[in-house]
Amino acid sequence: MKKMILASGNAGKVREINHLLASHDTEVIPQTEYDVSEAIEDGLSFVENAIIKARHAAKHTGLPAIADDSGIEVDALNHRPGIYSARYAGEGANDQNNNARMLEELQGVAEADRTARYQCVMVFMRDADDPMPIIAQGNLEGRILTAPQGEGGFGYDPLFWLEEKNCAAAELSLEEKNKISHRARALNELVKKMQDAGIF
Repeated sequence: MKKMILASGNAGKVREINHLLASHDTEVIPQTEYDVSEAIEDGLSFVENAIIKARHAAKHTGLPAIADDSGIEVDALNHRPGIYSARYAGEGANDQNNNARMLEELQGVAEADRTARYQCVMVFMRDADDPMPIIAQGNLEGRILTAPQGEGGFGYDPLFWLEEKNCAAAELSLEEKNKISHRARALNELVKKMQDAGIF
């Protein structure tokens, strides 16, 4: 079984990615198992941050690395929080803090103007010096609710309404979410590109 490092310790991401890679005889291990510190994400785009994270994880473990940078863009907020989605409410903010700030900033914004999308960029690097990372992108369109709904998912899922499913992202089963999420779409594209490059 191939081992790859995931440049994250987020249990939700690890589960989602391993679920999607199960058929490729590949195990993705979170970088926290190797005591890899968090990379300094000082890029100005999802692509830059994903590359920074993958390079950092590969350098510290010697393993091929997968990293993603993802977040939510809200049209009424000029595409914010974007790359700052995880720390929207400040350093050390949790999902509840971030969701509360979003609801506050969107107070009084009409339903039709609450359009948003989850964006995800995924990167695969063979090693820390890989000059040609494989890059894939996926997104998921929706809109922001006025109050949280559902118990599942993580991040902004309780606020993210999916027209196509007639529910909030937090109300989807893991199986359903894995089929349509921005991360699933980016990962499926990444896997296809990795197959084309002869990695699997």
